[in-house]
Amino acid sequence: MDFRHSTPRCVLVHADIGWITGHSYVTYGPLAVGATQLVFEGVPTYPNAGRFWELVQTHKATIFYTAPTAIRSLIKAANSNPDIHPRQFDLSSLRLLGSVGEPINPEAWMWYHEHVGGKNCPIVDTFWQTETGGHMISPLPAATPLVPGSCTLPLPGILAAVVDETGQDLPDGQGGILVVKKPWPSMIRTVYGDPDRFKNSYFPSELGGTLYLAGDGAVRDKTTGYFTIMGRIDDVLNVSGHRLGTMEIESSLVAHPLVAEAAVVGRPDDVSGEAIVAFVVLKGKLPEGEQAQQFAKTLRDHVGKDIGPIAKPREIRFGDNLPKTRSGKIMRRLLRSLAKGEEITQDISTLENPAILEQLTKTL
Repeated sequence: MDFRHSTPRCVLVHADIGWITGHSYVTYGPLAVGATQLVFEGVPTYPNAGRFWELVQTHKATIFYTAPTAIRSLIKAANSNPDIHPRQFDLSSLRLLGSVGEPINPEAWMWYHEHVGGKNCPIVDTFWQTETGGHMISPLPAATPLVPGSCTLPLPGILAAVVDETGQDLPDGQGGILVVKKPWPSMIRTVYGDPDRFKNSYFPSELGGTLYLAGDGAVRDKTTGYFTIMGRIDDVLNVSGHRLGTMEIESSLVAHPLVAEAAVVGRPDDVSGEAIVAFVVLKGKLPEGEQAQQFAKTLRDHVGKDIGPIAKPREIRFGDNLPKTRSGKIMRRLLRSLAKGEEITQDISTLENPAILEQLTKTL
């Protein structure tokens, strides 16, 4: 079929060119089906947060595909400045919306559907990974009944399941580990130069060695069979769609001459999905006032240079020590509670120095 003579399409995709979305879904895919893409340099909030809507209005884009983080940012901007709210622009050319990179919360989904799509555009909430080479779980536009926050059903040929830590199927309605049970054409084949890492990472023996481990938790609805992605199952942060290992950030912090020890956790964030919170023990005295502010800036800049700006901690908290058991194990569950601002209700009888918890509530 010659797609060039079908209904004209103009695709606006928000993506980093370094992601598979940025090259395969912005460039190769649309060109392969004769669509026109809109590409611009910069960020969607400059010169103002109405840039996306202006592009749609000016160029009559028919498809708009972005990440939940961007949607949440634009909601915040639109609420603070009515002049750049989507309702101020003619978005009637849109016929299809997409979401990619992370689970979209129902509130953002509803805003996207109402204010960008005018309640007329299906939202294709896609679950997939670079390693999968394409969409895995996603509604089919105008064919799959939509549920805010759910990526709905696996695409034809994809046998997805929710299992426990031993690889056994869990009943619908019970959260567990998302896996794929059978091969598919675009799947990752190996890790360059390290086939053992490929097998251990993606087909772990704990799950029987034959299930593809996506690394995300999921739950399947008892009635519809729809999948909802709940986030990463391992100690990985998802910041604006970027997956960052806590160990990587901790290692970067500890590599700085000022730092003796560091622990990194995530806390929920309305805009980026997760915000990075770093608990840091310095080699010198506990800093206060302007010195603490300067040290925090120095460490953020160091991590930004070492890993990238996306890895900069949103908050840095200094302490004389980290909450540890008497055997020296860092009690990360306590750090997660501190990062969220929750009251500590867990058992702290094994904590070496309970007084340190009060010290670590101070945010920079």
